[in-house]
Amino acid sequence: MPVPRSILSKDDVTDLDLRVVAGAWPDDLTGHFVVSTSDQRTHPLHAFFGDGILARLALRPGTDGAPPDAFAWRPRVIDTPSVRLRRARPDLFTAGPVGTSSPWGFQNAANTAPLPWGDRLFATWDAGRPVEVDPVTLAFVAEVGHRDGWKPAIDQPVLPLVSSSAHPVVDPERGCLWTVSRDVMTGTVHVIRYDGTGKHVRRWLVEGATLPQATHTITQTRDWLVLADTAYKIDTDEIFGADRTVANNPDGPVLLIRKDDLDPGRATVACAEFRIAPEVNHFYARYDDSDGIDVVMEHTPGVDIGMYLREDDLDAFGRPVDPALRGMYCHGMTPALTTVLRFDPESGRVTERARACDPARWWQAELSAIDWSLEGQLAPTRHHLVHLGFHPEAINQRALANYGDRVDRSLFPPEETPAVLASLDRDDLKPLAEWTFDLADYPTSPAFVPRGLGAPGRSRYAGADPGGHDGYLVVAVHNDDRFRIEVFDAADVARGPVAVLAPPHGTTVPFLIHSAWLPDAVPAPPGLDRLRFADDLDGRLDALPPDLVALTREVAADLDAR
Repeated sequence: MPVPRSILSKDDVTDLDLRVVAGAWPDDLTGHFVVSTSDQRTHPLHAFFGDGILARLALRPGTDGAPPDAFAWRPRVIDTPSVRLRRARPDLFTAGPVGTSSPWGFQNAANTAPLPWGDRLFATWDAGRPVEVDPVTLAFVAEVGHRDGWKPAIDQPVLPLVSSSAHPVVDPERGCLWTVSRDVMTGTVHVIRYDGTGKHVRRWLVEGATLPQATHTITQTRDWLVLADTAYKIDTDEIFGADRTVANNPDGPVLLIRKDDLDPGRATVACAEFRIAPEVNHFYARYDDSDGIDVVMEHTPGVDIGMYLREDDLDAFGRPVDPALRGMYCHGMTPALTTVLRFDPESGRVTERARACDPARWWQAELSAIDWSLEGQLAPTRHHLVHLGFHPEAINQRALANYGDRVDRSLFPPEETPAVLASLDRDDLKPLAEWTFDLADYPTSPAFVPRGLGAPGRSRYAGADPGGHDGYLVVAVHNDDRFRIEVFDAADVARGPVAVLAPPHGTTVPFLIHSAWLPDAVPAPPGLDRLRFADDLDGRLDALPPDLVALTREVAADLDAR
């Protein structure tokens, strides 16, 4: 049973002090590794939809309250307004296949990805506004922008459903955050800009274009935003209790929007539209677009994250699914495919410049590790990703039936295969090095940490030799024996971990989603003009019973008093 059974544990959120159990800790590995996860104690039907937790790992020993020989792992539930309301009235919150609803509206889980922005830190997900948290305490600071500015997909008395992106981008030259707001019924999409302060965001309707499924990721070049329809489709019948019968679209549109066209005086913006196949979830553009718009596309054919495992499911080989995996998303049914595509907005052509497809490498669901500094995005050298392997026990027959002949079962290995950490050349996707994990290991989203911080002329997140090759990869690994943090040399992951951190045997944590790296953890800057929860409250609140109105205003007052 290679998928760890502890991965969906409902244990309390507990501070851990991790110690080096193998190798030697590099002296030049610094900063903080931060990772998002979903609180399984809130009993989501789909494991992705629990309340948001952020965990921070100090990459120097003896800091953040750890003993001199230990490293502090500090997880916290993000105490958003929706979390505070749920704690006060848990009886009024109902978990469904696509999230949690209540009389107030929809839970903003904020559980998918940490997003550093200078010294600030945000948590994101696909069905809510980004949430700013304090990098030190990991406490809630503010949601980004008044709800009306986002044009909610579904409005509610207090908690609107905002269909957005779990992976917004921070523009290093314009000093803003770019993301989207999408209508879940029509697929129409708006570009959202947040300048870092103020109670409002700016919004532009993308003319004549739709993204019919989701917008899990956006990426950018110096001059362009790149939006793509991503492989997560809502099944309306499933929401009302029926079995999931939809499959993700086998192809989808890609929209290129010129940043200079996002004029504050306009309400709409034009786009150049392309179509690509197969479907995609995560993608990464080279920031320098002087020679063309090049994007690494991590395609996801046969990956249906919307499908989750039930106790009555049969797995890919016809065996009963272990109830311990209830709620885990359906794992990949096809080998991995990664491409580099070039988009030409003038001609409308898409050119495939590179392709990596090894039948022995099965899919990637986690965010890959790149050098997120400006210098690293201008001239990326390596793309690091985790292939999770073939796990038939986490593929259900319902998904296979939905996808039919789109899944070639003859490619299924006869048994489970282990995960692999792979480093590819960024331009031609040539394999440069790889490391195979033990079969019982379940690695999660890696993060790149540069060497040589503070070099003259370099930006805050850049090392002395940017691009993704000169530094370390930090990877959290689930295993039923114990949770581990493994550190690899980004220049040669084939060496294996140069250092391993772990708690005592038997200590595990619930499954982790996406990660990031912070060069430092300092308190959220005080005095900035941010949205208050109270700013979102207006006459729509009167649709609630008086006792819930009173509770809502009490939560708003408590947040103001902090």
